Amino acid sequence: MTLPFFPPDLFEADRDTLIEIVRDLGTGPAQRFILGDHTARFEQALRDTVAGADVVACGSGTSALSLVLAALDIGPGDEVVVPAFGCAPIAATVVTAGAIPVFADVRPDTMTLDPELAEAAITPRTKAIMPAHQFSVMADMPAFEDIAARHGLRLVEDSAVAQGATLHGRPAGTWGDAGVFSFVQVKSFGMPGEGGVVVTRNPDLARTVRMLRNHGQDGRQRFVHHRIGYNSRFDEVQAAFQLRRLPGLAARLARRADIAEYYTRQFAPLAGRGITPPPPGRDGRCYYVYCLRADRRDELAAHLAALGIGTHVYYPAPLPAQPAFARWAPAGKVWPNATAASETILALPVYPHLTDAQVEHIAAAVCQFADRKDPRP
Repeated sequence: MTLPFFPPDLFEADRDTLIEIVRDLGTGPAQRFILGDHTARFEQALRDTVAGADVVACGSGTSALSLVLAALDIGPGDEVVVPAFGCAPIAATVVTAGAIPVFADVRPDTMTLDPELAEAAITPRTKAIMPAHQFSVMADMPAFEDIAARHGLRLVEDSAVAQGATLHGRPAGTWGDAGVFSFVQVKSFGMPGEGGVVVTRNPDLARTVRMLRNHGQDGRQRFVHHRIGYNSRFDEVQAAFQLRRLPGLAARLARRADIAEYYTRQFAPLAGRGITPPPPGRDGRCYYVYCLRADRRDELAAHLAALGIGTHVYYPAPLPAQPAFARWAPAGKVWPNATAASETILALPVYPHLTDAQVEHIAAAVCQFADRKDPRP
């Protein structure tokens, strides 16, 4: 049995659909390949999944963050508090906006930004807090809403991995000033290409993002540019493709949750043997990726590889330890929980078309490793 971490057949069942869409658009009289009727219908369909918040489709999840920061006028001289552990865009978009990323440590159990440490990092120059949901767990958004309100800060929700998740009944992406989703191939609602959306309840912010994604034009008159904007426009082929796949998203997310819950039940007894699963439960969970913590992470990965099971490390170093962000990492400062996460985290396959037998095989392999005696003295 060979179970890759990134399955090559994610869209195999949709192959004919994709070919049909490409043919229809390519031979249609409109010849509209970006920001057309399919994109508008896709945005409307997604609004129904985020409690009626506005949705603006754009070129990627990363550019969605950049559009939000630009729309909020975050730039030179501003500081944005971000997690020290996570994907590079959470800090890179702050830097490309001309602002300063201020790294705060994460919680050891969820690996999401710690609200208390984030609040401690606020200075008179802070303009926003940008927590990110991680893997299978949403950040503590009620706490961040409270902090942002008390300090008069903008709250940007990096919900790129959390589409379909809810916390206390409120959808991911709808907390704070704006949230974002990503549709890159391996995300929960991934597609065969790049794409993302901005989600916001603020009509002025949505209007500005719409201008910014298309070179600062407002759609009423071409070549009239109201702001310096970007080329971050959504692809009509992808919009039509995602519209076809959207009705099945809830079932795919439920399957991911079932797999994750099975893993967590099997791994819960292993905590005393160096393997710790993520916190149990479904509230505030997204199951984009299932990550456990393993004291002997590299040995576990090798053990699983020998059994044909692919794994992945998110992320091998905290953001402040990355060369790209070294200049924003104060000398002598440490982020112990982010460092520990980088040293112990290991992601297991959790894609929805895994069979029960395959899921059981993966879990049994992890448990088998935990039963081995640690060879170190």
